[in-house]
Amino acid sequence: MWRVKVWWGEAGQIADGRVDDRSGLVTEAWTGPQVAWKMARGGPGAFGGRDINKPVVWLGFCLLFLVGLADLRRPLSLRNLDLLALLSFSLSLWFFNRGDIFTSVPLAYPPLLYVIARMAWIGTTARLAPARPVWPVWVLVAGAVFLAGFRIGLNIETSNVIDVGYAGVIGAHRIVHGEVPYGHMPVQGNRKACGPADAEGEIRERVQTNGRCESSNERGDTYGPVSYLAYAPGYLMLGWTGKWDDLPAAHFTTIAFDVLCMLGLALVGWRFGGQRLAATLPFAWAAYPFTQYASSSNTNDTILPALLIFGFFFAAQPALRGGFAALAGWTKFAALVVAPLWATYPEWNGRRVSRFPLGYLAGTVLAFSVLLLEPNVLDAARTFWDRTLGWQLGRESPFSIWDWGQYYARGIPDLHLPHQFVKALVLAGALAAAFVPRRKSPLQLAALTAALIAAFQLVLTHWFYLYLPWFFPFAVFALLARDRSDP
Repeated sequence: MWRVKVWWGEAGQIADGRVDDRSGLVTEAWTGPQVAWKMARGGPGAFGGRDINKPVVWLGFCLLFLVGLADLRRPLSLRNLDLLALLSFSLSLWFFNRGDIFTSVPLAYPPLLYVIARMAWIGTTARLAPARPVWPVWVLVAGAVFLAGFRIGLNIETSNVIDVGYAGVIGAHRIVHGEVPYGHMPVQGNRKACGPADAEGEIRERVQTNGRCESSNERGDTYGPVSYLAYAPGYLMLGWTGKWDDLPAAHFTTIAFDVLCMLGLALVGWRFGGQRLAATLPFAWAAYPFTQYASSSNTNDTILPALLIFGFFFAAQPALRGGFAALAGWTKFAALVVAPLWATYPEWNGRRVSRFPLGYLAGTVLAFSVLLLEPNVLDAARTFWDRTLGWQLGRESPFSIWDWGQYYARGIPDLHLPHQFVKALVLAGALAAAFVPRRKSPLQLAALTAALIAAFQLVLTHWFYLYLPWFFPFAVFALLARDRSDP
């Protein structure tokens, strides 16, 4: 087998392929973004393992989501359109799985814009026509319990662990052993090889500075410190071999936070809508295919929503609300965008609160206490910035339209200036949501939270389907919270 690479002037490598040396047949041929980004090449099971991407499984989740939540008496209702919009990201994913990102990426923006507009409307007007319940509460509870078990089975039996989950386990290992994750991920470099070459001919298992033979994950330290702390219980119980193997600690963490999201939604539903909403919200999470997509990929993308869900449950207690908001923000930085909104949310008597900043500060101090593991905290803070936000702000990626100027040969315009304008709009919206409307109900808080997190995703230069669970719990709460008809 011959490996063929083609370079062209300042554009760099423009093609990559393989040729069978016996038959002379081209077995692989990649151009454009598929040269540098293997995840752009499609292929079954690259994300989520072998089963969640099967049409029968994916469409089964979609069908349960629709049948369980739709207004079946009014097929043309706005509620049903909302549910279809949340599922319509599936069309984009279909093209992504076939390696056609120049189709898949644009198709993600219409439903994202719909979510932003719909949530902003509900958040500012509190207008939402309640739908009449279709299924008894016990059916929704039974469905949620069955789906929870099915999801756990999918995770254990057929899922894979991508680099994000692997990074979480590595970070937990570093913290438990008194080392900051930032700047201490296993690398290849000139380290001594201690394992075989992979399919690409690269030897990823190298002896690290700690003397262990570990599989490399050089850019694994791009997340907030809570993302790594969250994996510590799983690591302490199940350990880590140093290799990118089955990683049981990653599976445990993913399953734990997936279940926490469902339990948190049950508590939120009970508090703000009674037993019907307490049954409906966990069912919605369990039936939504993209939450299972994140679970089957074993990423850290359910940690952020879990923390925000519990922060929302404690909305009437500003210190706890602030603490959970901070922990979510220092897991994935997207949650930082809701800080002004959550800071100005009033208690039920309408008073502006002042204990939110104390809770937010406490959560921040707890998150960044890991930097104290370094002898020089200032150096640790600088490394944290360089490895996380400093790197992400300048990151290039083909998975959003904003960074497609690098593919100008396809006739794609440079959207740098429009991108700056949209980012300014999102920032202005985050500040405006803190004060408009002046007094907000829980429904409005949830809707505006979903709108802001979705808007944050809109401007990302690296967007992916795994991010949908970030705003989903609040979007589905805003769409279903008015259904208060208990049997």
